[in-house]
Amino acid sequence: MIDFTVAICTYNGEKRVPDVLDRLKQQIDTEDINWEIIVIDNNSNDNTAKVIKEYQNNWNFSNPIKYYLETRQGLAYARRCAIKNCQSELIGFLDDDNLPSQNWVKEAYIFGKQHPNAGAYGGQIHGLFEVEPPPGFERIARYFALIKGDKTYCYNEKYKDTRKKMYPPGAGIVIRKKAWLESVPEEPLLPQTNEDLEMLSQIFNQGWEIWFNHLMEIEHFIPQSRFEPEYLKKFFRQNGLCRYQVRMFNYSNWQKPFITILYFINDLKKIIVFYIKNKKNLKKDVVCMGEMELLRHILMSPFSY
Repeated sequence: MIDFTVAICTYNGEKRVPDVLDRLKQQIDTEDINWEIIVIDNNSNDNTAKVIKEYQNNWNFSNPIKYYLETRQGLAYARRCAIKNCQSELIGFLDDDNLPSQNWVKEAYIFGKQHPNAGAYGGQIHGLFEVEPPPGFERIARYFALIKGDKTYCYNEKYKDTRKKMYPPGAGIVIRKKAWLESVPEEPLLPQTNEDLEMLSQIFNQGWEIWFNHLMEIEHFIPQSRFEPEYLKKFFRQNGLCRYQVRMFNYSNWQKPFITILYFINDLKKIIVFYIKNKKNLKKDVVCMGEMELLRHILMSPFSY
């Protein structure tokens, strides 16, 4: 019987996955945990498969490494492959740029056993930057899956008002297999960059608890390219255009027309206020530019849908 699964989802990760596996070699206090590592190769066209094979051949640890190929492109499909093939009830998801702390497996497993109603839970995510982030980056850090905190809390209780509801980032998220199977459909509804929101909204709406466990910590590597203006525009454009669908997860069909109008008015107000406050910085401040792109496409999201 496997107690815990670490699922590494990767695309063209031949240079990144080794760092994640090396961190997993260093896990401490796991002697009483029967855990496995599965690598989901999301249709890579580099040497990812070869690298994993080499690790399997030289792996001198009791927890095995298993390899699966998922040819359907997208993190949502890679996660579905992991859920299908894992042997445990608790699955800790790591991207190929997520480096877990030495006690991550232990803390993730213990928390899941202590909180049987937790359908999903995440922890602290610290940025590991290739270059210094631009000024004001802290305003958009959460969109880069970065979060800190010194207390554990349940999102269901902290964000009771669905209009203000937040979720932990998908990097380093632990999912209870039963919660996934009861909540998440076989085919994702939203495009990439929003699969985390979709997954957690569905689990939340089925009555499962979602938690932040401050004892779980990972580092998230962020390359210089993520701060390029064109990348930020595309990134926030995609996030914005999916906002309507994410919001509507929380409402019944009869409510949606009225809620859509209220959101539209509020979103338009936000754009006007933001533009007046930041119009001088929109062309030279990449963070402001990204925020404006997000607000514009949130406003457009009902029409995109």
